[in-house]
Amino acid sequence: SPKMASDSPESLMTLCTDYCLRNLEGTLCYLLDNETLRLHPDIFLPSEICDKLVNEYVELVKTDSIFEPHESFFTLFSDPRSTRLARIHLREQIVQDQDLEAIRKQDLVELYLTNCEKLTAKSLQTLVSFSHTLISLSLFGCCNIFYEEENPGGCEDDCLVNPTRQVLVKDFTFEGFSRLRFLNLGRLIEGVNVETLLRPLASLAALDLSGIQLNDVGFLTQWKDSLVSLVLYNMDLSEEHIQVIPQLHKLRHLDISRDHLSSYYKFKLTRRVLNLFVENLVNLTSLDVSGHTMLENCTIPSMEEKMGQTSIEPAKSSIAPFRGLKRPLQFLGLFETSLCRLTHIPAYKVSGDKNEEQVLNAIEAYTEHRPEITSRAINLLFDIARIERCSQLLRALQLVITALKCHKDDKNIQVTGSAALFYLTNSEYRMEQSVKLRRQVIQVVLNGMESYQEVTVQRNCCLTLCNFSIPEELEFQYRRVNELLLNILNQSRQDESIQRIAVHLCNALVCQVDNDHKEAVGKMGFVMTMLKLIQKKLADKTCDQVMEFSWSALWNITDETPDNCEMFLNYSGMKLFLECLKEFPEKQELHRNMLGLLGNVAEVKELRPQLMTSQFISVFSNLLESKADGIEVSYNACGVLSHIMFDGPEAWGICEPHREEVVKRMWAAIQSWDINSRRNINYRSFEPILRLLPQGISPVSQHWATWALYNLVSVYPDKYCPLLIKEGGIPLLKDIIKMASARQETKEMAR
Repeated sequence: SPKMASDSPESLMTLCTDYCLRNLEGTLCYLLDNETLRLHPDIFLPSEICDKLVNEYVELVKTDSIFEPHESFFTLFSDPRSTRLARIHLREQIVQDQDLEAIRKQDLVELYLTNCEKLTAKSLQTLVSFSHTLISLSLFGCCNIFYEEENPGGCEDDCLVNPTRQVLVKDFTFEGFSRLRFLNLGRLIEGVNVETLLRPLASLAALDLSGIQLNDVGFLTQWKDSLVSLVLYNMDLSEEHIQVIPQLHKLRHLDISRDHLSSYYKFKLTRRVLNLFVENLVNLTSLDVSGHTMLENCTIPSMEEKMGQTSIEPAKSSIAPFRGLKRPLQFLGLFETSLCRLTHIPAYKVSGDKNEEQVLNAIEAYTEHRPEITSRAINLLFDIARIERCSQLLRALQLVITALKCHKDDKNIQVTGSAALFYLTNSEYRMEQSVKLRRQVIQVVLNGMESYQEVTVQRNCCLTLCNFSIPEELEFQYRRVNELLLNILNQSRQDESIQRIAVHLCNALVCQVDNDHKEAVGKMGFVMTMLKLIQKKLADKTCDQVMEFSWSALWNITDETPDNCEMFLNYSGMKLFLECLKEFPEKQELHRNMLGLLGNVAEVKELRPQLMTSQFISVFSNLLESKADGIEVSYNACGVLSHIMFDGPEAWGICEPHREEVVKRMWAAIQSWDINSRRNINYRSFEPILRLLPQGISPVSQHWATWALYNLVSVYPDKYCPLLIKEGGIPLLKDIIKMASARQETKEMAR
């Protein structure tokens, strides 16, 4: 298959950066006084490396729950003689005033601060230290950066009565920021005078005033010869705005879009307004009018609209004002407008809700700064993935992953994104996805499960995990997945459907994995959790999938894992076994799972004495006659007894039932089974069976073991012949043929 872009390995730079950040002490740093990180004195790093270290660090803190942030991380970059920073992107709670303060000597060219709510006016002062070099600055969503703490009076007692108040800083301006060209003030706090703030800037090229309400924007004309990009998202426009915008004749990108759900807007878009833009802004290559209501008909008559091949030529445009364009636009934002459904739209890329291409363009364009729009676009993608087939699967997946990573704490995006992932990862799309991409999906799904105890997110995430091959594809996050699932199952109030999926996943995770994995999961409380679930179901007198999966999971996790078998006994597992047997005498699947598990317990020599009671031995003997699930229940009961018999007559510490009587019933049971039975069981190793062959203490145990091997290698030769040879079964069988104590029928079968 053609190599996908997402399939190429990470660059060496990325791998090294990631490794150094996860092992700062062992690589770039040492710990001073056991707490402060310090750079080794012989390290000198250029900005290409430092920028990446800082930006990746922010990304890791945000998206990797196992990664621990360091108090003193930013101090590593305090001295430009050893570390240089030029372009850095910081986000959210990760950054505090002292972090920016730590890097104030750096000559930053580009500083993006996105939703950094912990920054206060102290950081405004720090910005001044970058004023002589800064070209790009974003303060998007830094809602407290214009607030400082005011401490009235200054006396001790007074302070207790009047704790610090937040006061708006009125006197800060961009005076001295002589090189600043690109500025994003999105979601700036009310009360700051934008005009005064910006007036000192000589030549602005790009300005983003998203979510700010300005009634007078006349001051923008001071940059009419330099401004190429203007974003006024969610600003309620008026005639004044419409008079100013066309004067900014250099504009290439204009965004006057809005969120049509957020509040009441008086402004309606008209044909005249669009004509004004097209006639005056001759350099326009990108325009966004998403969310606007069109006041009058901007479209051409529908007969003409439907004619001919779909075209992006302005002359054929279905939107009349755009017939005046010199060339098609690179981008046209029409999300949540009626215009996106027209046939001829003169743009290479259109955001809208008409089809998959438009929806993906919307997610791509709005993810970073407009989660409220993005979640609605992802919802549309969810419908496309669910009802039709996605034609741009890889792009869709990458965009949803990015949105989920970017907005880890946004409930709407987590709900819609996790639902979309379920449909985008299901089996029909499987072939198109690389290992790397599927791992990214697993990472964001686990992030979602960690951050959100919300039922819908948890259910979507668990369902999405079911689309993967388990345990193979989850192996790289094995501990974490198990911890999260056990966490879900240990909650006191549980959603039935999530409980069912989580138990199913737990069962699949401990099936066919190495013993050290099983031991690790056992130590996490797996056995206890399953027994609690069984206890609850027993109290409700229900035997459903949760009950059956829980026993199945216990069967899997005790396989050749003595520690887990012991835990099962210590937490009253046998009591539950007897109660379930009594309460649900007809449930064959349940009986099979329970006896499979007891077979594992009986394989552990040290634990067998605990099974040596009249009650247990009677129950196992009676189950020899069971016809449940073909031969499985009878077979497993016989297996348990075979191991007990193997300990010899002196270990039989009970009067009733007699050992000889039980032996007789075992022979009768084995002789009643069809040797060609197809099996509901999966052996990873024959070791526990093989150990019953070279002995004369219990011929019936030897016969059961020989029967088991004979049946498995004759019904499933491709799978089990190699295993028998590999584990040294052949010489053991040859010995039986020569053994005096072996029964004739056992020798026949061995031969």
